[in-house]
Amino acid sequence: METQNTSEMVKDIFTGYLENKGYRKTPERYAIVDTIYSHNGHFDVESLYAQMKNRNYRVSRATIYNTIDLMADAKLLIKHQFGDGITQFERVYNYKQHDHMICTQCGKVIEFFDDRIEDIKQSISDSTGFQIDSHVVYFHGICKECNKK
Repeated sequence: METQNTSEMVKDIFTGYLENKGYRKTPERYAIVDTIYSHNGHFDVESLYAQMKNRNYRVSRATIYNTIDLMADAKLLIKHQFGDGITQFERVYNYKQHDHMICTQCGKVIEFFDDRIEDIKQSISDSTGFQIDSHVVYFHGICKECNKK
């Protein structure tokens, strides 16, 4: 049995989601999925739109917004508000759990992972009986470079 790559798995999940919800499976939606899952890190709609235009895809901003909303509902993307007023997105399928530090001076976003946060999450879950499916942690402060200034 051949192992499918992440992009193919995401397309399969998205196809199932679209079929289950009664949405059309359009080439534009799949082109957006491909573009997003060929990119690492955070992105906003404008940068995604520019990237798709550079690849000669004919897709509107409205289609991008709608597809992103569908992908977020299907748990294939997560939305972030890092404090700059621009919504950022990040792919989540087959992506390692991490959290974020946001510099309030320069806007830099630093990703990190710390097992202690996972331990706290498990401890809270155990003590309350609440099943935690996911979490988001944002630390706001001043990065090392801005601190030097």
